[in-house]
Amino acid sequence: MSEVSGAANTRPLLEKAESGRPFGLLLVAMPVFLVGWLVIWPIISAVFRTVWHRDSQGNYGFDLSTYVFFFSDKYSLDNLSITLWTTGVCAFLLLLVCLPIALYLRFSEGRLPAYVQGLAIFPMFVPSIILSYAFIRVLGPNGMVDLLLNAVGLPKIRTPYLTPWGPVIGLVWDNIPLTVLILLSGLGNVANQSIEAARDVGAKRFQVLWHIILPRISNSILVALSFSVLGIFSAFTLPYVLGPAAPEMMGPFMQRTFRDLNDPLSAITQAVVTFSFCIVFGLFYVRSVARNQGK
Repeated sequence: MSEVSGAANTRPLLEKAESGRPFGLLLVAMPVFLVGWLVIWPIISAVFRTVWHRDSQGNYGFDLSTYVFFFSDKYSLDNLSITLWTTGVCAFLLLLVCLPIALYLRFSEGRLPAYVQGLAIFPMFVPSIILSYAFIRVLGPNGMVDLLLNAVGLPKIRTPYLTPWGPVIGLVWDNIPLTVLILLSGLGNVANQSIEAARDVGAKRFQVLWHIILPRISNSILVALSFSVLGIFSAFTLPYVLGPAAPEMMGPFMQRTFRDLNDPLSAITQAVVTFSFCIVFGLFYVRSVARNQGK
């Protein structure tokens, strides 16, 4: 009797869920349509335009000449290399800087951690162009650092402005808030009881970090690095203002090819190559989310 009554009680819930399914589909229809229209379709269109276009004789057909040129042109490969180098260095520095900050905020109490968190989140509210101007005024030629060194009789420093390290410094500073927030969210899943139990059996701080904390926040680290890499790889303002003219990162390279050289097909090809690298890191993010959903 209890099983029959339980089945009778669950039947209205199932019927209610099925009756609300069309309304739920309508709620997600518009976002899915916008993603398909504004994201998926431009990607498909860009790929199609780079492999199916008009040749020198005016005939349309399948043609990979733009990709052959990109991967055989030294300047294009240098720009891709400097973009990959900048992305890798920034990702490493972000993890090196943000992980200790997140650990301190998670396991510290009092008023000071609140101020530290405020300082860590502050770059989120500073526009990139303002950050670039501040960078030039502080670390650029005859900037504040040079003036202070000159005042005490010390030689000037070699400025990172207009060198590959200029975008690295700006991009790391600009991506600190999001990285700290993601790592801090992951650290929220680390129970204090597990850490106290490890300390009770004699585990040192590094052992606790390596064997307990890091394995439990590995997905958060992967998500943080994926978001950072996607933003850094496609960055434009900071590399354009702070970076060297040659080689340049892919963002300024695409803009200059499209505007200055008036070569939209080559610019689209560069965008497709950039997207191909970014989608690899995007797949890492999707895999991490799917893993969390499966738990």
